[in-house]
Amino acid sequence: MALYEHVFLTRQDVSSQRVEELVEQFKGVIESGEGTIGKTEYWGLKSLAFRIKKNRKAHFTLMNIDAPHQAVAEMERQMGINEDVLRFLTIRVEGLEEEPSVQMQKKERDERRRRDRERRREDEEGAPASG
Repeated sequence: MALYEHVFLTRQDVSSQRVEELVEQFKGVIESGEGTIGKTEYWGLKSLAFRIKKNRKAHFTLMNIDAPHQAVAEMERQMGINEDVLRFLTIRVEGLEEEPSVQMQKKERDERRRRDRERRREDEEGAPASG
């Protein structure tokens, strides 16, 4: 079987719960085609570089897929029909990465910086005034 990285974008007005339902739906398509989904990552609601079907933002989701081409083609066909899916991109790769993707690493790094900033701010406010 072939290995694929698949990213799809869903409309901004769709809830994250609906995005999870779509992931499960597409996972079912892959599994019925005798494939497997390695990891899935929800990257969040992000701004788009340009409008796509009147949307300025979209929910981004990554799926690592190990499946035959027919299963991936069927999933892409169903995504093309689904009105909630704006765009998708499937790339065949030599190997799948198990660690978090660059997007998730960036998200974790940004959250860590925010926590550190808040902690420093709290320390500065709690310190006695000098003078």
